[in-house]
Amino acid sequence: MTRVAGIDCGTNSIRLLVADVHPETGDLIELDRRMTIVRLGQGVDKTGRLAPEALERTFAACRAYAEVIKELGAERLRFVATSASRDAENRADFVNGVVEILGVEPEVITGDQEAAFSFTGATGELHGDDRRLVVDIGGGSTEFVVGNRHVEAARSVDIGCVRLTERHVRNDPPTAGEADAIRADVRAALDLAAETVPIGTAETLVGLAGSVTTVAAIALGLPEYDSEKIHHARISAAQVAEVTDRLLASTHAERAAIPVIHPGRVDVIIAGAIVLREIVERVGAREVVVSEHDILDGIALSVA
Repeated sequence: MTRVAGIDCGTNSIRLLVADVHPETGDLIELDRRMTIVRLGQGVDKTGRLAPEALERTFAACRAYAEVIKELGAERLRFVATSASRDAENRADFVNGVVEILGVEPEVITGDQEAAFSFTGATGELHGDDRRLVVDIGGGSTEFVVGNRHVEAARSVDIGCVRLTERHVRNDPPTAGEADAIRADVRAALDLAAETVPIGTAETLVGLAGSVTTVAAIALGLPEYDSEKIHHARISAAQVAEVTDRLLASTHAERAAIPVIHPGRVDVIIAGAIVLREIVERVGAREVVVSEHDILDGIALSVA
């Protein structure tokens, strides 16, 4: 077994996984998994730049993660950065800060690479020969991947819970017009994704990342967030619609009172839920298989 560390730095959160991985079988024993909401993508859609305060929040999390990596003695580290840092004019500031703290250069990967990592991480434990559509709803982008054991087609499109919230939402709760504007963006992005990925041909829809797992936790009626109960849960299309409607009618304070919603997701979960609902309806899925394993697991496996 090889002890590795993987870091996934997205638009809304930065996450760390330290694990022992068998390089031949792909077996993974998780030692530490944690997530910090840093909102690196704050304002990027509007300004094209990473905000100084967003960079400092991210660097503070990196310093904390460096301590964990050192304590657990990981032999190798891979740091992958996704949508926000792809889009930013001043991403050199981000790269230099990460190198100074962690000693590795963040790989600002393409959307297709992001999709492949997500697919590998999400499907490693799934059995059967069914064709899968893996959907990773992030803060700045959403990845669509179709395949079984291997990726057949993938596409990343610029719809995510942070990007859509910043672009369209000015009221609490959002007005009907604001919700419609989000839906219009999602539907246009789905048209774009469908040019490359046959999104309607898969037998199983697998959903990843915080928006999906949060919707699942609400649908399951959990009193607190429980990864074990959420991982591989099956949430019906009707449940997705019901949770989305509930969130659309709720105020910030009402969402904050739902114990399974992380404080850093309270303001963006409505957009994330709309994205998920639009995908479910577009592909005609009866249910979503929810996975807690995602791009982070794919990154760790790639290191080994």
